[in-house]
Amino acid sequence: MSSVELVNAVKRFGDTEVIHGISLAIEQGDFVVFVGPSGCGKSTLLRMIAGLEDLSEGEVHIGERDVTDMAAVDRGIAMVFQSYALYPHMTVAENMGFGLKMNGVAKEVVAEKVGAAAEILQLQALLDRKPKNLSGGQRQRVAIGRAIVRNPEVFLFDEPLSNLDAELRVEMRLQIARLHKSLDATMIYVTHDQVEAMTMADKIVVLRGGYLEQMGSPLELYQRPQNIFVAGFIGSPKMNFLKGTLDDASATQVAVVLDNAQRISLPVNGSSLTVGDAVTIGIRPEDMLDDGGDIAVDLSVDVVERLGGSTFLYGTCCNTPNFVTQRAGADMTQVGDQVSLNVSAERVYLFDSQGLAVDLS
Repeated sequence: MSSVELVNAVKRFGDTEVIHGISLAIEQGDFVVFVGPSGCGKSTLLRMIAGLEDLSEGEVHIGERDVTDMAAVDRGIAMVFQSYALYPHMTVAENMGFGLKMNGVAKEVVAEKVGAAAEILQLQALLDRKPKNLSGGQRQRVAIGRAIVRNPEVFLFDEPLSNLDAELRVEMRLQIARLHKSLDATMIYVTHDQVEAMTMADKIVVLRGGYLEQMGSPLELYQRPQNIFVAGFIGSPKMNFLKGTLDDASATQVAVVLDNAQRISLPVNGSSLTVGDAVTIGIRPEDMLDDGGDIAVDLSVDVVERLGGSTFLYGTCCNTPNFVTQRAGADMTQVGDQVSLNVSAERVYLFDSQGLAVDLS
């Protein structure tokens, strides 16, 4: 398996630039997920690595090779798409081995590679079936098996689970995670689902509007987002944001007045903020307590979601609608209730007027 590196990668369609000078390094054996909202450039970036889109500027390296001007077929990659793209008249075994057969690989070798891939993906009993006799999850496993038999340097996945229902998505997520562990392969995976990113990735690349917002481990992005976009994108339900104005500031502490005139004090580790600056306070739904915190706010509940193991309360807090808190178990709060919420100051996030994180550690 090989590492992958992008160096100042730019992509333009006519006069419109959609990828803006992205540089990143993916280490050999890493499982890296590109995540972001629709239209952020994640699939375009993947296709640039694959050789399906030419770079307008910059370079692509796979292992020790500069593959920027190399055809896709010569890059040593295998790609799994959202569409299974299986030949309906061929069996599972024939679909998995078709690429090798077209490259003149001996029948015995093809059979051996298909058998090995089928064992990894638990497809042995399905090798003689046609695609029409398979479930969606089974078809996607066949598409992945077709990639495995090529023994590529890098696996590329472009939203491969989007066509599956919720239960199958979870099952296939586990299958792909186990596949990565068994093959110790370099994998790059595109999704718009941040839950998939958090549960599968060694590292996550968060994209927005063709720019790289942040790259790091799932917990690094969750615990130390560099800006308000990453903070709001990583986590489910998303982080709550309360607008305010800086009322007092020193090198060790700041005071923020929220839109409802409530004043909150937070410790900081040095800051260039000045009195009068517009700031945003971030609080994750799962970090709020019934009592015992450093900061207390009130929530006017207008929606209750009971999931059995947890309950989500939505409402207005500090003049901010759609504020949400998570409680364990079957909480008995009703619509219309006023709930007092508490949070430790060390679990609060602060962002400046540009949306950049302020160090509170």
